[in-house]
Amino acid sequence: MNIKLHDEYVLRDWPTAWAGEDQARFVALADDRDIWLNLRDRFPHPYTRENAEDWVALQQERDPIDNFAICDTRGPIGSIGLTLREGDLQHSAELGYWLGKPFWGRGIATKAAREVTAYGFRNLGLLRIDAPVHTDNLASVRVLEKAGYQREGLLRQVELKQDVPMDHFLYAILRNDWRGQ
Repeated sequence: MNIKLHDEYVLRDWPTAWAGEDQARFVALADDRDIWLNLRDRFPHPYTRENAEDWVALQQERDPIDNFAICDTRGPIGSIGLTLREGDLQHSAELGYWLGKPFWGRGIATKAAREVTAYGFRNLGLLRIDAPVHTDNLASVRVLEKAGYQREGLLRQVELKQDVPMDHFLYAILRNDWRGQ
């Protein structure tokens, strides 16, 4: 599956994206402490080729697809996806993403967030997508706001990162408020 972002960038399903030639570059981009600091601890640091291969293997079994590689012409440069909820919350999901530092500030993450949001509403039947973001991660705050998400609140001390309590802003978008219908 491919979703075009603009001329140079595309969202691809992980098995297709990983089959490209530049796997080492992806691992190097993911193995950045500054990336890890803004992600959940389930994203490993240091990040190894084995971590990447385990992730791709996990994605091969996903149906429907809910995680995508953000790619340029050489291969993956980041990742974006939805964590689908179950049971009573099955019509909602959490958006998460990261992008390699050399690609920051180009609007790639915003475009990817818009496309995955559209995919979640159109293809997965979601009613709500939310995204927690560290309160000091102003770049991600801007990405979410430009993608149409609204701040719903502050989650105080919701996470421990390196034994330090972290606050998150909670951003969300509802299908009824989404402008891409």
